[in-house]
Amino acid sequence: MSVQGFAGDGYEGVTELLTRFVAEHQETGAGLSIWSAGHEVVNLTAGWSDAARTQPWQPDTLAHTYSTSKPFAALATLTAAAAAGLELDRPVAAYWPEYWQAGKDETTLRDVLTHRAGQSVFPPAAETVDLIDEEALRAILAAAPPETRPGTVLAEHALTYGHLLDGVLRAATGQALGYWFNDVARPALGMDAWFGVPTSELPRVAELEHGLPGGAAQMLVEVCPTYDRALSRPLGAMDMTRINSAAFRQSTFAAINLHTSARALAGFYATVTNPDGPLRELLGEKLHAEFVTTQVTDVDQTVQERVNWTLGMFRTDHFIGMGGLGGSAGYWSFTNDHAVAYVTRRLHDHGRIGQIALSMGDNLIKAV
Repeated sequence: MSVQGFAGDGYEGVTELLTRFVAEHQETGAGLSIWSAGHEVVNLTAGWSDAARTQPWQPDTLAHTYSTSKPFAALATLTAAAAAGLELDRPVAAYWPEYWQAGKDETTLRDVLTHRAGQSVFPPAAETVDLIDEEALRAILAAAPPETRPGTVLAEHALTYGHLLDGVLRAATGQALGYWFNDVARPALGMDAWFGVPTSELPRVAELEHGLPGGAAQMLVEVCPTYDRALSRPLGAMDMTRINSAAFRQSTFAAINLHTSARALAGFYATVTNPDGPLRELLGEKLHAEFVTTQVTDVDQTVQERVNWTLGMFRTDHFIGMGGLGGSAGYWSFTNDHAVAYVTRRLHDHGRIGQIALSMGDNLIKAV
């Protein structure tokens, strides 16, 4: 299967890279999109979207992107804040009364958005809860004590992030996080992405596969060992049978299950910091500035690296964006003034997007 699509002047090298990824079996299905000066200058597809290798990857193929999702869970929350007047520094319990329990009465919405709520892992009570039982998982988080004092320790809330934000939004606005993204933010930004894929769009979703013979166990050891605890509960976050099910694709597990195309992801990042862009119009000046500005810099106890978190994204002097388990990522390069998104069905590390970035002179360090 050859690489299809186009690459504009100055970007020809990415075609060669994607071709090599497929030839060397580093990739079985992926999409790459790059935007510059408001236009898409690269759109390449490679491989297949299904395990049987009968469906070529298309520009509108939707991929499950793991933590690449987190900025969009935050975006949904800020969209609701703009529309309903939610205050980032107000205690979560003021909106979600059940959340005051067990020493969480002073946890703020900003603490949750910046991964400092002290609930970076689901508690043991979630061990036997179904991955898509959203109500039960929210209730477990509301009742559980934080592992660390809220607001004091930075640790990526790898699986809990979306459920915490969803709990706030449901209680404060009467609408779920999925509504605020799918029905408000998504159409305002013209973005082909979903939390909870509609039935009509399910045929476009790529089938994920593990890229290592040992599957999830080998991946935890070799690719993301610091995420062992964070991904352990509820069961199934790395189970491809579960992740590829229609039930999971149509649920809202907003920490990890945004389904999007590379084109949509790069198109979002092409205007993410633009003061005259659609994101500023949607959120307003203050919340847009909050969204893209570094909020906390510290050693993230989940990532085990010193990082800068905005409200939902990594930011350095070189880029702003987010990657996800398995290799998908999207970012805006401050160095080269372009947006890049890579989405994949073959779960491995970020070596592929790293090579793509390096070929263009982008510095992603280890933040994706």
